[in-house]
Amino acid sequence: MRKFLLIAGLSTLIIFTGKKANPFEPVKKSIHQIESEANQKKVLFIIAHRNFQDEEYAKPRKILEDAGFQVIVASSDTSIAKGMWKTEVKPDFLLSERIKIDDYSAVVFIGGSGSNEYWENPQAHKIARAAQEKDKVIGAICIAPVTLAKAGLLKGKKATVWSSCAKELKRCGAKYTKEDLQVDGKIVTASGPKVAEKFGEAILKLLLKK
Repeated sequence: MRKFLLIAGLSTLIIFTGKKANPFEPVKKSIHQIESEANQKKVLFIIAHRNFQDEEYAKPRKILEDAGFQVIVASSDTSIAKGMWKTEVKPDFLLSERIKIDDYSAVVFIGGSGSNEYWENPQAHKIARAAQEKDKVIGAICIAPVTLAKAGLLKGKKATVWSSCAKELKRCGAKYTKEDLQVDGKIVTASGPKVAEKFGEAILKLLLKK
């Protein structure tokens, strides 16, 4: 019976397509389809070359990778980047290289004491603005939300940050909420390493909504 159904199905396909069907031939995808699927699976992490926060990097990365996303890392140097607790990461490319935002579903700025190197960094600001213009999910944790604030992304938005940097957010027009985790639209901000896991989960939740 199963063989009969298969033959009948193939016969019907031959009638409608005018050619013999091969049930074992893989479905061919266009380059556009392949690129589109790849784009949906990439997340860009931006880390300080020295003293990024280890948990804020590792926990969200694991959550996203476990969900099938590929994490690409950019920094100000492509030599080994070191975390505050000695985690070592080899960045994939320089922040100053041409970054095609369309290739990513989200851009995440990792915190740590060294992440203030991006507060006034024009390239970091450019990437953040481009991500917002392209309606991407954007995340920043610890003191990294200051980079978003100085890039103009948090004006009129609810946001949080490591408490000592609250004035920086307010100065840039953000609505500082004092929450450990804050989501406003597609922007996720978090106060520090104790909510690194929830930060990653919030980003993933927004990505899955897309």
